[in-house]
Amino acid sequence: MTTFTAWAADSSTGRVRALNEDAAYAGHWLFAVADGLGGHAGGEVASATAIAALRPCDKETAAAELLDVLSRAISQANGELRRRSEADPSLAGMGTTLTAMLWSGRTYALAHIGDSRAYLLRSGRLRRLTEDHALSNLVADSRKSPLLAPLMTRYLDGRPDRSADLSLREALPGDRYLLCSDGLTAAVPDQAIRKALETGSDLAHIVSRLTQLANSAGGPDNITAIAIDALSTSAPASTRPPAAFGAAAQ
Repeated sequence: MTTFTAWAADSSTGRVRALNEDAAYAGHWLFAVADGLGGHAGGEVASATAIAALRPCDKETAAAELLDVLSRAISQANGELRRRSEADPSLAGMGTTLTAMLWSGRTYALAHIGDSRAYLLRSGRLRRLTEDHALSNLVADSRKSPLLAPLMTRYLDGRPDRSADLSLREALPGDRYLLCSDGLTAAVPDQAIRKALETGSDLAHIVSRLTQLANSAGGPDNITAIAIDALSTSAPASTRPPAAFGAAAQ
């Protein structure tokens, strides 16, 4: 088995929150970040549940099947959130964002719901691959309101009308990707994120630097980041074991 990616990841509670409601997974072919909704019951349960539902996708998959496999897993995650909240009244109202990539060679499926993000650094240019499902993108001047700005219009919470944005894309050798929760992007501007992503080939150092930047800006929320490089040649899939982070590691 071979893969065309290398990665590093980390999840931090930050400097304000007492609990890490982020969850993440990085494996051979699957990478995912989920952010349990702050202030909702069971945010950490929701994010960990979503990651657990996606983990079986981390296996060799034909490129033509990537979207179907990822879409089904997200539907299963949403269904599991519904079942758990119905079984335990204390979890009623729990929800989570989810941003995930499933790879086959240099082709990958990207799924996104909520306000976690995926970025691509290519030839020195940073491009956001996802659009926040936030009220601020729909209502004029809502970014200026401390009450309206954080509100999301779409996320996983078990309701049947929840669906993720899905796309199939091609990577180029040398591409660098970032999946992250809004604990990073709300605290660190895109220009600083780009500079951090450009600092050499040590992905672990890059992830550590991004976490440091968010904490230096006050660390008001949980911070999760996965940095992924598209390699020029394939590497054995067993070079690094899969790992879970944040609430998914509990």
